[in-house]
Amino acid sequence: MDKNKGYVTFILHAHLPFIHHPESEDYLEEQWLFEAMSETYIPLLLNFKKLEEEGVKFRLTMTMTPPLLYMLDNKLLQERYIKYLKKHIELAEKEVKRTVYDERLNSLSKYYLDRYSNDLHVFKDVYNCNLINGFKHFQDAGFLEIITCGATHGYFPILYVNPQAVKAQIAVGVQTYKKFFGRQPRGIWLPECGYVPEADQFLKEFGIEYAIVESHGILYADPAPVYGTFAPIVSPGGLVAFGRDIESSKQVWSSIIGYPGDFNYREYYRDIGYDLDYDYIKPYIASNGVRVHTGIKYYRITSKNGEKDYYNPRWAMDTAEKQAGHFLDCRTAQIDNLSSFMDVPPVVVCPYDAELYGHWWYEGPYWLYILFKKVYYDDCNFTLITPGDYIDRHPEIQVASPCRSSWGAKGYSEVWLNPTNDYVHRHLHKAADRMVELANLYPDENEGIRKKALDQCARELLLAQSSDWLFIITNGTMVDYAKKRIKQHIGRFTKLYFQIKKDDIDEKFVDDIYEQDLIFTDIDYRIYK
Repeated sequence: MDKNKGYVTFILHAHLPFIHHPESEDYLEEQWLFEAMSETYIPLLLNFKKLEEEGVKFRLTMTMTPPLLYMLDNKLLQERYIKYLKKHIELAEKEVKRTVYDERLNSLSKYYLDRYSNDLHVFKDVYNCNLINGFKHFQDAGFLEIITCGATHGYFPILYVNPQAVKAQIAVGVQTYKKFFGRQPRGIWLPECGYVPEADQFLKEFGIEYAIVESHGILYADPAPVYGTFAPIVSPGGLVAFGRDIESSKQVWSSIIGYPGDFNYREYYRDIGYDLDYDYIKPYIASNGVRVHTGIKYYRITSKNGEKDYYNPRWAMDTAEKQAGHFLDCRTAQIDNLSSFMDVPPVVVCPYDAELYGHWWYEGPYWLYILFKKVYYDDCNFTLITPGDYIDRHPEIQVASPCRSSWGAKGYSEVWLNPTNDYVHRHLHKAADRMVELANLYPDENEGIRKKALDQCARELLLAQSSDWLFIITNGTMVDYAKKRIKQHIGRFTKLYFQIKKDDIDEKFVDDIYEQDLIFTDIDYRIYK
């Protein structure tokens, strides 16, 4: 079958909040990065490599957000990841001895020993501790289109109260992308897919051509889009907007009918960190003795309620292969149907959090590998494409204003502005106003302690604006840490603000917090002018 009826675009959003604690190794939150590296980023790179070696052409879009890039590039975090892996290898070796009585369990413990040992080899020997270069290789080779995001994932629909706050998020996002990838980004993943028309002028100013928005951001556009979410629209401000496809999202995301809930897949919530004898597992959990995930999980989902059976990697792979076939058939039928009443080839946009693939859905990277092979070899009526490719091929796009929207629960801003976290916003708005005031009061600082302090103010403000802290407070997980981070960054910003105004800057304080909040090393506070 000729692959000319339409397109499918996969977009994986790789993001984590910036967590860097040189003062202590006791911060459990650093494990968010290490888990993502072992379960999502390294598996994705290994599967991309297999596809490349097998001569399979594929196209995929990924966001790599500025906080994630700075963490992956951070020498201290690279060293701590190696320690994390060595500890997990030590635990897996103990597990191989402990489980010798049970053949199935023993083969699983050997599987984890191989897996963590291979992670260490790949990280140190293959990528020389630099995973960014791994992704850059696939971008340069034409398989990936990497796009950017707001500097710290600040949520535009609330931040735009001060337009300069949104401008700075975009400016620093683009600057960071250029630093790590040596080129101009074409697209942006709007933080939380939060669209407001006020951001368009800044996106265009910094060379952004397109953005990913939630389905209803397109469906409720004005005027109504002729082709719904199956073709992009372009805002009056010149931003091309691609909307999420509802049907393909459900097949992957839905907790009821979604693929990750299959009974043959690995059960995320059963982990030996919680299951095994406390004294045995204690050296491998949190330093304060709290039980946490170790990543060694022996059970499959099995059923919604009831006894869990052991995980079987071969069964899981077989299931992933079948489901990749099902997804391909569904997209083929969908494209067939859509193309019969559209004057342009339909594009089905499939955006997901990257961590769904591997971290939450352990088999997800393998599923992607099989799907891309099937698209390449099987008879299907669509081509894998990136949003940038689509614009190049089909530059005539309907003009319509997307609706204010987000991909948070209920589709607007409730996740980031509700009674649990609303107290934060007045502090964020006040700090943004003060940052603009400072930038205008001192418009030409090029060197010296005042320049250092002004740049640090900009860093602290951006870090406080991260939408992750508000999300965490709403969800009720790690709330104390999120509140601490907001308080810390606003506190540091405010202290510096008054020191700058009084012309009495504590240089040691500036140097200390620069080392702790080691991000945006090339920032220039004048973006707030």
